[in-house]
Amino acid sequence: MKDKYGNLDFVDAGGLTLDDNVVKINRCATVVKGGRRFSFSALVVVGNRQGVCGYGFGKAKEVPMAVEKAVKDAKKRLVRVPLVGASVPHPVKGRFGATTVFLGPASPGTGVTAGHSVRALLEAAGVRDILTKNYGSCNPVNVVRATMDGLLQLRTMEQVAALRGVSI
Repeated sequence: MKDKYGNLDFVDAGGLTLDDNVVKINRCATVVKGGRRFSFSALVVVGNRQGVCGYGFGKAKEVPMAVEKAVKDAKKRLVRVPLVGASVPHPVKGRFGATTVFLGPASPGTGVTAGHSVRALLEAAGVRDILTKNYGSCNPVNVVRATMDGLLQLRTMEQVAALRGVSI
């Protein structure tokens, strides 16, 4: 399956050792005759810390079920992220809704300079040196989706050369 940038980056979860990380649990209440009825939504990121990551969103009446659904959803959306060493190959801006996330390469030893939601996804992907900045909305769902949009835009020099039909 192709993503919106035209590349075949989606990965099958079979055979991969994936770590999952709960980014946000949200409680929602509906008022009924007997009082409030609660439901929960969970935002989860998964990755193998070696260039494969994904995110998922699940909703249920109980927290563990919401997390389980989110992990299952995340395993369907796994993508391979091109890395150069422990950083990203070039600066990029990912956008989703009112959120824009800047992802810039950093020299070795810098670490992950990022907020909670961005950090969770980048660490799941295996990025260890990166500079980030979040603009606009700081809603964790929008931030994770904007970060994923930025990661999908990344290309290595070899990929760009192959797309343009030139040699390096």
